[in-house]
Amino acid sequence: MSIIVRSRNTRKAPLLAAGLAAATLSALTPAMIPAASTASDASTASGSLRKYTQQKLQWKRCDAKSPATFQCATLKVPLDYGDPGGRTIGLAISRLKAGSAKARHGVLLLNPGGPGAPGLRLPVDPLLKFPAEVKRRYDLVGFDLRGAGRSSPVSCGLTADEQADHPYKAETFAKDMDRTRTVAGKCRARAGDKLPHLTTRNSARDMDVMRAALGEKTISYLGSSYGTYLGAVYMQLFPQRTDRIVLDSATDPTRIYRGMFQDMAKAAEQAFTRWTAWTARRHSAYGLGGTPAKVRKTYWDLIARANRKPILFEGQTLTGDGIRADNRTFFHVRKAAERIAGLKKATKDTHPAPSGTPGQVQDPDDNYTSVAWSFMCADTRTWSHDPAQYRREAIRDRARYPLYGNFAAAITPCAFWGQGSEPQTRIDNKVGALITQNEWDSQTPLFAAQAMHRALRGSRMLTVAGGEGHGVLYAPDSSPCADKAATVYLTTGRLPAKDLTCQAPSGQKKRPRTSPVPTAPNRPGTAPGRDARMTLHHHVRRPVRRDSRTRDCCRSWNAPSGALVARTYS
Repeated sequence: MSIIVRSRNTRKAPLLAAGLAAATLSALTPAMIPAASTASDASTASGSLRKYTQQKLQWKRCDAKSPATFQCATLKVPLDYGDPGGRTIGLAISRLKAGSAKARHGVLLLNPGGPGAPGLRLPVDPLLKFPAEVKRRYDLVGFDLRGAGRSSPVSCGLTADEQADHPYKAETFAKDMDRTRTVAGKCRARAGDKLPHLTTRNSARDMDVMRAALGEKTISYLGSSYGTYLGAVYMQLFPQRTDRIVLDSATDPTRIYRGMFQDMAKAAEQAFTRWTAWTARRHSAYGLGGTPAKVRKTYWDLIARANRKPILFEGQTLTGDGIRADNRTFFHVRKAAERIAGLKKATKDTHPAPSGTPGQVQDPDDNYTSVAWSFMCADTRTWSHDPAQYRREAIRDRARYPLYGNFAAAITPCAFWGQGSEPQTRIDNKVGALITQNEWDSQTPLFAAQAMHRALRGSRMLTVAGGEGHGVLYAPDSSPCADKAATVYLTTGRLPAKDLTCQAPSGQKKRPRTSPVPTAPNRPGTAPGRDARMTLHHHVRRPVRRDSRTRDCCRSWNAPSGALVARTYS
């Protein structure tokens, strides 16, 4: 943020101060609410919102290439829930009706992460492998988050460099401050009227308007990466309107978002240590060193070499920073060994690496980046507006997490963003949910999901021991054991009696289990273009080019082209 959304992909200047102050919704939603807010619960049931909750959706075929049963509509919602009689925006939503009217249970809303990854086509995504029994029982409902995709999209007009990922360096810090200040200023100038209201709390309210307009008393939900935080906020604000909630690859709701980025660096260092031991045992296959220390030295020698003389690899010119920028690398031990061995071999190539970025004729679409920074900067008031603090933390994290620390702790546009329209939501409730998590997740580490589990005291957690990568469920290579447990919950409503552990599928572990194993409930778990911190979504469905501008935080089921590779969470 995988969880990308970093993709993937906010400062001291009062970017949106006036607009945010005007947008304050304190009358609707008190700050840091520990339990269900009756005021916010009433916000979508009150007479002032009746025109939204009782609107008649006009469904039509989404496009000629999709099945005729896949329908789309536009849902009208207030831009500012504090002023429901004011400006409205349109949200693009989609629906694939349940296969059996008799067996139908209700609606299953889907969110791929981000914040801001497109979710409209998730019901028909060929790589999202819902079992037949789930599709029989649910209308699958996709939607683009407010401001994203086709939902009244915003754009700050950012260049490729302004969307890119830059590590902290003493010699470039002044330039980095100017760049992030410029990002904040562009967003204020281009979309300042909308940005204060692009928040997770408002998106949770949008989901409740969606529920009412669909004619449902409750909703079921499957969200990945950032989508787990969105789901948790909905559970906090509307606990009586939740049904069956599945949170795949969960964030730590107490560390939104600065701490979450820094946790990625901690997790990357743990994964790197594991990888060096794994690779040392296979020195005959990869030639990277016969001990963990030698493997580590090979890697850092490679980084130093690439910083002196960039490496031409798989059609890209990579510096050492560019190689380090992909924080996902070492969470997949076999793929990492193959990649590093390939890079080492490429250093012997006598052909000079080309300069520049051939073929790039225009800046990439910045909608995803614009939305992601808006949500992340406005959702919480914990961002520092003191550039010196970012410098201190980056220096500290570079020392303790050398692999990725000065990427994750680098200064962001939030340092120059105005205060969000509402305080952060404190997640603390007993609503039932199933949390699924890989042991080795790059964007939302295992310890982050365990924190979500503690906050959602009615939840159960399923951990895939040895599982690698960001995203657990319903993927082509997912764990059958985990898929089975989620399907049982979605189709019966019965949560596991205890927390569960599944073994990783073949290729990650030699002897996969076919059914979950109960564990103690409180047992601790033993592309160029955009800033990787913006990619907190789920399974990336297209190749992600790795270079100094990509960092994968959270990948999504269908991350946008050129998605951030690290610091965001999708």
